Amino acid sequence: MKNLKYGIAIFPSKEIQDVANSYRKRYDPNYKNIPPHITLKERFKVNTDEIDQLAKELNKIAADMEPFEIEIHKVSSFSPVTNTVYLKVAPNESLTYLNEKMHQGIFPSEQQYAFVPHITISQDLSEDEHSDVYGSMKMLTFDLKDTVDRFQLLYQLEDGTWTVYETFKFGQ
Repeated sequence: MKNLKYGIAIFPSKEIQDVANSYRKRYDPNYKNIPPHITLKERFKVNTDEIDQLAKELNKIAADMEPFEIEIHKVSSFSPVTNTVYLKVAPNESLTYLNEKMHQGIFPSEQQYAFVPHITISQDLSEDEHSDVYGSMKMLTFDLKDTVDRFQLLYQLEDGTWTVYETFKFGQ
């Protein structure tokens, strides 16, 4: 019975990942640990013998979902809480619903921050670096759209990288 760190995320299309990575390469020290993603549930610890139960629950949640659209038009920042700059995913009822479902029932309910759908493009920068990056990027506009039809349960390896444990497709 080992405690592993898990997380639940959506990996957007290659187009959106390429846009995010064009910035992450320079500004995100976690660039090599995980592809660009929208976090549905922050990392949590679960015993390996409980993960099958969680996966069953995630299957049920996915089965009740229909594919939905996401849109990204600009960047934003979590400053002053953290020096994180991100691609802001437009408010979306389906994402909010998924986040809520993954903090109820058998799931650990604690949530460090309020749910803000986003794709991180810079983090852990100094105050000055953050100001420069956010200052130059907040004027940019994007026209990124994607259809979301799945989410992934991930686990963290000892070297800090994240690996997909299982993928859950909607409506199946």
